[in-house]
Amino acid sequence: MDVVAEDLPETNGRDNDENDRDKGKAGRKAKKGSFLREFPVIVVVALGLALLIKSFVVQAFYIPSGSMENTLQVNDRVLVNKLVYHVRDIARGDAIVFSGLDSWDDQEYTYEEPDNPVAKAFHWLSVQAGMAPNERDYVKRVIGIPGDTVKCCDSQGRVTVNGVPLDEKSYLYPGDVPSDRAFEVTVPAGRLWVMGDHRSLSRDSRYHMDDPGGGTIPMDKVIGRAFVIAWPFDHAKTLSIPDTFAQPKLGAGSPP
Repeated sequence: MDVVAEDLPETNGRDNDENDRDKGKAGRKAKKGSFLREFPVIVVVALGLALLIKSFVVQAFYIPSGSMENTLQVNDRVLVNKLVYHVRDIARGDAIVFSGLDSWDDQEYTYEEPDNPVAKAFHWLSVQAGMAPNERDYVKRVIGIPGDTVKCCDSQGRVTVNGVPLDEKSYLYPGDVPSDRAFEVTVPAGRLWVMGDHRSLSRDSRYHMDDPGGGTIPMDKVIGRAFVIAWPFDHAKTLSIPDTFAQPKLGAGSPP
């Protein structure tokens, strides 16, 4: 006797497709939920790394005044190496950023602190990112290190360090003289004599000779060395030490 097979409902294929779709949706939901849970952790870690880099490695600073023109111009953003002075000493010719808090009271530009707490917070964040100025930080060039005798001017109107004249044409603002003020100072231990490249506009060590330290700044107030202009791009460049500071007799304390 012939056996007639009964036709079974054709549902297995559709069920499998629906199961796959359901699994796919569940997987996507799980991934989305996992990402939402992990996102705050990612943000915190990123902010922590950024804070560590800013605090110990590199920090961006905004240039608010023309005291270092034409080397640094108003609205430039410079990157400051905060590690370099852990591996070498501060050198003559370095462009440094330092804190004037409890050292220099006057400011080279006027900043009015906002009353709005939100505006204050936004300004603080902008300062941390190097997009706004910090009214207590200064950028100057190191002219004299501890033990140096810095004087202006010699018979040709030049600044001398330990009797050696500096050729400052490569960085001095066009038309400026090395100094319109006479001075002679021996830099004390642990301090620096600093000057701006735009001498006629810079309120630098020369203007603080009546302050404690005779115009010099404490080395422990130095934040780091400005080593590159990062913004704007058409002005981006590295900041090297001018050749005049490579003269071997500068450290000899005797005239050439």
